[in-house]
Amino acid sequence: MKGILNEMAGMVAFVRTVETGSFSAAAKSLGLTPSAASKSVSRLELLLGAKLFRRSTRTLSLTHEGDAFYGLVMPLMRQIESATEVVRPKHQASGHLRVGLPGDLGIQILKPVFTEFMSEHPAISFEISTTDRHVDILREKFDVVFRVGEVQQNALISRTIAHLDMALVASPIFVAQWGLVEDVRRLQKLPFARYTMAGRHYPIRFVNGTEIVPEGRVDLDSASAIREAVISGVGAGHLVRRLVQEDIDQGRIIELLPSMKLQTVPLQAIHVSGNMPPHRLTLLVNCERDEHPTAFVC
Repeated sequence: MKGILNEMAGMVAFVRTVETGSFSAAAKSLGLTPSAASKSVSRLELLLGAKLFRRSTRTLSLTHEGDAFYGLVMPLMRQIESATEVVRPKHQASGHLRVGLPGDLGIQILKPVFTEFMSEHPAISFEISTTDRHVDILREKFDVVFRVGEVQQNALISRTIAHLDMALVASPIFVAQWGLVEDVRRLQKLPFARYTMAGRHYPIRFVNGTEIVPEGRVDLDSASAIREAVISGVGAGHLVRRLVQEDIDQGRIIELLPSMKLQTVPLQAIHVSGNMPPHRLTLLVNCERDEHPTAFVC
């Protein structure tokens, strides 16, 4: 369209307004006044011949045309941004990242992000969500999501950044009630606090190839809830080891079948950017890690 490239300022203001939710927040991130950001978008709308936002004194929402335009323009703006970032020195990386982390494990990941990554890259800002829910990366506009387990969505780009050890655990009260577990057949008869997402019960896999789907007494969608159920004696649990190692060490829970090695599960970084993701995203995902598989050292 003739003249569209002359409205780059309007497209930047439009994309940033969608990402931040208001002209005021977008203007602040761009070093503009809210009025200037709003006028830039208005000029873009005039050029396009379509309203991109529904405006009122209290709300701002995308029109159907605005939603479609954002879906097309946002990847292009990311590519343009990336083209400038890749030639900058590492210490000059800047911009905003919307990041999704898995519940309790995410809290452990955050400490080095706060103390090391953000210190080294002061011009990078974050919006961080910690939940075991499998967020919709595209619709919820995440730059990257760190997820435990396999990725089922073919449209996404994933990178395995760690392999996490797992543990089968139960409380002393539970073991006293159900007895010691000596083999997998006995394990299959135990009631579990199962990890369940979207109706899928996650299996227990052993290195020797054995796989079982545990019997469920209660189905839960977060590691912290499963841990509480296990400690309370409601059922056995299959959890990332580093989330329950302290409980094992202090005797709050007991490890089941410790002689049978469980398969590790991948911790993956998942994003939707193309062949040239933003430099700030590349820095975060490609950080080297120390002896702890979920610790960033950047």
